[in-house]
Amino acid sequence: MKASKTGNLFTGFTAAVSPAALTAMRQKARRLNYRNRTNLSLQDIASTLNPILRGWIAYNGRFQPSALGSLYRHINKSLVAWTVRKYKRFRNSKRQAGTFLQKVSRKCPQLFHWKLGTTGVFA
Repeated sequence: MKASKTGNLFTGFTAAVSPAALTAMRQKARRLNYRNRTNLSLQDIASTLNPILRGWIAYNGRFQPSALGSLYRHINKSLVAWTVRKYKRFRNSKRQAGTFLQKVSRKCPQLFHWKLGTTGVFA
């Protein structure tokens, strides 16, 4: 324990990802622009995004994995937007696109971060 400049004792902190780091991660995912790349398959998007996701999860999610929930939601919503653009049958319903991706996540949880149990946050 160490006294700060004000004389208060500093006992510790909770190691978690900062809000600025989460914003930077979401911006990087947005710059990849996979939501508009309908020529790619879901496996292609996964092969591009997974190394980046694995690094973020390993570094920032080590001590408090739940802190990355907003990043997972952002990626899932971007995947829903990709699904809506890719498949005509989902053009009028984000909810159906989310249900479709939820089924895919149950069949193939290893594709993205879904194996961590973050599949319930689509649409």
